[in-house]
Amino acid sequence: MATLSLIGIGSGDPRQLTQQAIDAIAELDVALVLDKGADSGELRHLREQLLARFGGNRLRVVRLSDPPRAAQGEYLARVEAWHEQRAERWEAVLREQLGAQQTAGMLVWGDPAFYDSTIRIAQAIKRRGAIPLELKVIPGISSIQLLAAAHQIALNQLNGTIHITTGRRLRDEGLPQGIDEAVVMLDGQCSFLQCAAPESEIFWGACLGSADEQLIRGSVAEVGEQIRQAREALRERKGWVMDIYLLRNVRGGNERAEAPSSTPCSR
Repeated sequence: MATLSLIGIGSGDPRQLTQQAIDAIAELDVALVLDKGADSGELRHLREQLLARFGGNRLRVVRLSDPPRAAQGEYLARVEAWHEQRAERWEAVLREQLGAQQTAGMLVWGDPAFYDSTIRIAQAIKRRGAIPLELKVIPGISSIQLLAAAHQIALNQLNGTIHITTGRRLRDEGLPQGIDEAVVMLDGQCSFLQCAAPESEIFWGACLGSADEQLIRGSVAEVGEQIRQAREALRERKGWVMDIYLLRNVRGGNERAEAPSSTPCSR
């Protein structure tokens, strides 16, 4: 039976690879590298550098063009259709490139468990049954951990909760009542400018763990616009940006401050 390894690699800094990830890369016969076009060429190059450094002599690197996601239509339906296209494309390449007892791998930014579609697509390929496939998942250092370390903070206050969500859900739903902290990922629209209380603390980081790392912290009222401008400047210069932030509801004394509204914000 062939094997497909999904390997978490952190931000792409070789020092962030675990020994388990290094060992998994060394075992690969085939590595699939997603090619999302010119704007993400730097990300592809970082993956290929890691494969060249830690892969064995038998390793074959196969670039795999990523199908575009439809721009119109209901969000979940568009994503599900996109995942189906990806599964078909990945399966075709695996069938062509992978022997019965060989191991293929994909390098996944951060950790495969947090807002990443790779595990779901790999499971879909397994369910199809066209390729007898064993799946392995190797955890990596996530941007959530990198954010906390870079700002030298614990994500939760004493006896507090940690809520992980996306910019889309923050815009559509707000935050649930009673939530003290929210880690927000995939927020290309800087939703905190409209959806967070001005006095809320924000700990923002972009390109974490890389030479282009940027960190900003303060109240949303004080630094929100600064974050938006820094994010736009990075995207303009690099063609892409990966960022994440923690929103913190400020408590007053020993009492909990009023939580942000759970109603959707204006868009």
